[in-house]
Amino acid sequence: MSLPEGMKREVIDGHSHIGEIEAWPFYGIDYPVKPIVYDFPKTKDMLKFMDDHGIERSLVMSNYGIPKPEQPFSLNPIVMEAADTTDRIRGLLWVSFLPRDKEHTVESLKNAGENGILGLKTTFLLGGNPNPAEWDDETREIANMCFDVAEKHDYVFHFHTSAGGNSDINNFIPMVEEFGKRVKIHLVHFGGGVSGHIKLVPKFMQWIKDGYKVYTDTSWAIGFGARWLLVEIEKQGIGADRVIFGSDEPWSDFMGEYWKIEGAPVSDELKRMVLKENFEKLHGDRWG
Repeated sequence: MSLPEGMKREVIDGHSHIGEIEAWPFYGIDYPVKPIVYDFPKTKDMLKFMDDHGIERSLVMSNYGIPKPEQPFSLNPIVMEAADTTDRIRGLLWVSFLPRDKEHTVESLKNAGENGILGLKTTFLLGGNPNPAEWDDETREIANMCFDVAEKHDYVFHFHTSAGGNSDINNFIPMVEEFGKRVKIHLVHFGGGVSGHIKLVPKFMQWIKDGYKVYTDTSWAIGFGARWLLVEIEKQGIGADRVIFGSDEPWSDFMGEYWKIEGAPVSDELKRMVLKENFEKLHGDRWG
C-alpha cells in the first residue's frame, strides 16, 4: 500500500468507529447537527477510508455520541460483519455496566468468541461510573460478568476517558486496581485532557511497574500529552509496548493523531512500535 503525502510509515489503527449516527441537537442547540461531518456506514466505507489514508488494518467499534443508550448496541452487528468480512478489520463488542442496559449487554456478550472480535468497549458518558465504590449490587453483577468474559477470551477492554465528570481518570483508578491484573484494560484518550494527562502519566507508569495490564492511545490528547508520555517511556525504560495508535475517526482527525506520534521527540523505534508493532504484538496471533 502506498502511503499518502505527509505519512512516513505504515499504520495500524487501534481505535476507530464504524456505523452511522443521526444528527442531534447537542448541548441545547435548537436544531440537530452532525459535527463529525462523515461516518462509515458499512465495511466498504471503512475500507475506502483506510485505503485513502494508508491504514493497513483497523480495530473498529460502534460509532456513538448521541444520548441514546441503545444506539451503540444496534451497531454491534455491523462491527461483527466488518470483522468477519475482511482480514483488514477486527472489532470490539459494545457493552454497558448500567442495569438499564443489562439485556443488551447479555445479548452482546453472547457474541464473545466470534470470528474477528478482539475485545469489549464501553463508556460512562451515557451514565454510570467506573469507580466500583459507586456500584450497586446489580451494577457490580454486570461489571463482573463483562470482566469474566474478557478474562475468559483474553480480550482487551476499552474504556473511554475524559477529564472531569464520571469519565475522569480519578474514577478509573480503583477499577484498574481491582481488575487490571486479571484483564487487559485500554484507557482510551489517555485521560482526555490536561488534568487527565497530568494525573495519568505518573500513575500509568507506576501501574506498569506494579504488573497491571494497562494500555492506552493518545487520541484527543492535548498537545503536550502524547509527547510527555512517550518521552517518559524512553526515560524510564518501561511501557514502550503499552501505547497503541488510535485515530478515533470520525470523531478526531487521522493525520493530526498520526503526527502526535510521528512528530514526538523520541526514537524511530518507539514511533514504529506505537504506530504498528504494539498492535501486532497484542493481537497478531488472533488476526488470521
